Amino acid sequence: VQELKQQKSIILATAKEVFVEYGVEVEFEIGTMIEIPRAALTAGKIAEEAQYFSFGTNDLTQMTFGYSRDDIASFLPAYMEKKILKVDPFQVLDQEGVGQLIKMAVENGRATRPNLRTGICGEHGGEPSSVKFCAKVGMNYASCSPFRVPIARLAAAQGAIEG
Repeated sequence: VQELKQQKSIILATAKEVFVEYGVEVEFEIGTMIEIPRAALTAGKIAEEAQYFSFGTNDLTQMTFGYSRDDIASFLPAYMEKKILKVDPFQVLDQEGVGQLIKMAVENGRATRPNLRTGICGEHGGEPSSVKFCAKVGMNYASCSPFRVPIARLAAAQGAIEG
């Protein structure tokens, strides 16, 4: 939260200067990416300063598992063959581990700031089971690669119907 406070003060000061220079003000929000486990664990405190959270699930997955996205290719086939992992956690969101961090962060963030907007960004944002999970924990949006948008929209609609 201290890093966000510092950056927020810079953003607000810079915005004020730009508004004065151009004679116009624009409404904007200040939020943060939640990409490391500690940020997820301290989300209630971070929400004191942030108006929204965007969950960077690729980095959150990497840091939660301790797997490098670059290195996993060397052992993922063996892990899947031996059923250590059922799927590639960089393709399908790990709902049990990473998902619990996300769920807790959404809940704790909204306990501090009830109108906190939350979303997911990255490849998980276009994977159907991941999108459904995010809707289930109350996220407001998903961001993904353009070619995955139709899949994400369909999954979000299915998640809304399924409840």
